[in-house]
Amino acid sequence: MEDEIKKTIEVLRAGGVILYPTDTVWGIGCDATNEKAVERIYEIKQRADSKAMLVLLDSTAKLDFYVAELPEITMDLIDLSDKPLTIIYDHAKNVAPQLIAADGSLGIRISNEIFSKTLCRQLRKPLVSTSANVSGQPAPAIFSEISQEILQAVDYVVDYRRNDTQKTKPSSIIRLGAGGVIKIIRE
Repeated sequence: MEDEIKKTIEVLRAGGVILYPTDTVWGIGCDATNEKAVERIYEIKQRADSKAMLVLLDSTAKLDFYVAELPEITMDLIDLSDKPLTIIYDHAKNVAPQLIAADGSLGIRISNEIFSKTLCRQLRKPLVSTSANVSGQPAPAIFSEISQEILQAVDYVVDYRRNDTQKTKPSSIIRLGAGGVIKIIRE
């Protein structure tokens, strides 16, 4: 896995777009601070740039750098979650502007999957994580479900976990507003 991480980071640092396994489904990703790479993902997915994409981090310690005001309940929600949890935060910062919704929010998930977590840690930046499909098509739960169109559009396809057949599900999504107000988007 070490060589795979090294190669993937080289592609990301060069502004490339990758196809990689996450703690949920296979994802299309890039350095979340690279505007041109983020724009390419929108093109690959044939998705309107008004529709936000989430980012992965490797640690809760990094949340303060990407969210201006973290509600006090944040760490409790992450610690108590029994499955991958994407939280939409207000007052996002320090990522490519296209990732921040018109209302200033950004979806962030702390990855517990070894490959994507290590990738984030060694890249020292958040990773875009959006399902590996053209917008409106079903999200691929396993590698063999990814279309040729997507496989050919990215710069690098990670080898790690390609043969996994255990289907995973998308994360739960909640919106965490001012004063700790929680809105469930997807359970």
